[in-house]
Amino acid sequence: MGAIRIFYSPDYVSSGHAFETTRKSKWIVESLRREPMAEIELLAPDPLTESQLCEVHDPSYVTAIRTGEARALAESQGFSWDPSLWSMVCASNGGAVAAALAAVADGVAGSLSSGLHHARRGHGAGFCTFNGLALAVHAARAAGARSILILDLDAHCGGGTHSLVAKDPSVWQLDVAVSPFDSYAATERTTLDLVRDASRYLPTVELRLQGLEVGAPRFDLCLYNAGMDPFEGCDIGGLRGINRAILGERERLVFDWCRRRRIPIAFVLAGGYLGAGIDQSGLVVLHRLTLSAAVRARTS
Repeated sequence: MGAIRIFYSPDYVSSGHAFETTRKSKWIVESLRREPMAEIELLAPDPLTESQLCEVHDPSYVTAIRTGEARALAESQGFSWDPSLWSMVCASNGGAVAAALAAVADGVAGSLSSGLHHARRGHGAGFCTFNGLALAVHAARAAGARSILILDLDAHCGGGTHSLVAKDPSVWQLDVAVSPFDSYAATERTTLDLVRDASRYLPTVELRLQGLEVGAPRFDLCLYNAGMDPFEGCDIGGLRGINRAILGERERLVFDWCRRRRIPIAFVLAGGYLGAGIDQSGLVVLHRLTLSAAVRARTS
């Protein structure tokens, strides 16, 4: 059994707008160089082309991100626009697509890209420029996947993703959030839970996964939006009582659930922010929980 393919490119962090979402993948790679995981292979993804982005997003919005005009649209995700934003989002969303296709082939794969689930068809939102989850769905379906689960465990709701996939009968969305930001109305193939008590967090995730075993098809792919911003030390989204141990157990639960059901899983690294209760090294440790759980699931 080969190493898990994890996608990363220096272009993931090329944007001039510097904060956690546009920098933390580099921090994680630096940590892997200091403390390697032998079962992981870092690979550069092919960046998405403008035409690929336009298969999910409005062409006028794609053009705005490439050119910076109209500036308000180009900055609708909350970043100051600069020319390197284009290379960043083409690479990072290329990583999400590459991880999805690699997972279908290998069983487990991932991308160290971040910032996905708030972006709409015609504009960005909440630090998300293009919606990598929706782009990965599109690519996986084109490659033959018939049923896809989007598992969103970011602190915030995935309203952008929902707006792009809710009408697609092949896609199910399981969303457990701790913040009401970007909430939406659940549908037949969607569950959205807002957890406000840390003691209910893991039981809610587990109950929703169990529910899929009854009413959902056997999925050809799980796209996992692995947010670490529910952590109590995060200034954006954190919920008191959700600690490192809980998040580590969540990762084990998710990857084991997919492994037992032989569902290929592709992960991306969603929210995770510095705060009074977490520094850069602490944030990296949290995101490495996802990598460790992926390795255990692949090798067990």
